[in-house]
Amino acid sequence: MFEKLKAEVCKANKLLKENNLVRWTSGNVSCRVPDTEYVIIKPSGVHFEELSSENMVVVDLNGKVMEGELKPSVDTESHLYVYKEREDVNSVVHTHSPFATSFAIRGQDLPSYTTTAANVFNHRVPCSDFATIGAEDIGREIVDHIGECPAILMKSHGVFTVGSTIEKALKAAVVLEETAEYAYYATLQEPELKPLSSEIIASCNQFYAASYGQN
Repeated sequence: MFEKLKAEVCKANKLLKENNLVRWTSGNVSCRVPDTEYVIIKPSGVHFEELSSENMVVVDLNGKVMEGELKPSVDTESHLYVYKEREDVNSVVHTHSPFATSFAIRGQDLPSYTTTAANVFNHRVPCSDFATIGAEDIGREIVDHIGECPAILMKSHGVFTVGSTIEKALKAAVVLEETAEYAYYATLQEPELKPLSSEIIASCNQFYAASYGQN
């Protein structure tokens, strides 16, 4: 069931590898099935090259496997917690992308130093408290700390992004790693570098909302 959406989730997971956001088998993308209590997510420990729409796993919001022969991601409970608490979220992405994770390891928020970061993340990408893997704890940290930002740094762990669509959650993950790389190198040279002001960020947001993309 949900063959078209399973194919989209599979493609999104492969894009994590193509964008150098994950290595080996770590990381995952999930998506809420519209108008249902079901979620599609990557199977646990499967290489991205071996993923197919057929081995995506369908679970209900309680984590019960409804379709699929493989075990779902170990992050499934965390994803499901977000879906249950945030009706506006229809896709969750998890990566260990290196530059963003370097901020997570230090337990630091990532301020917006560039106009691109301001457009996507507003003032900052917050960093959560530490949470154990494999249960709802990570999902709770996401919901408690992410606010209106589409991304969060999970302390000593990695990155989670959310969106109303798969594409928006993926975009947040890609742009986060890009801006984290710039910020890493810039602050390495100038540790006291100031992020963009609230006035500039507001101006960026206004221009981006009104002008970017096609009508």
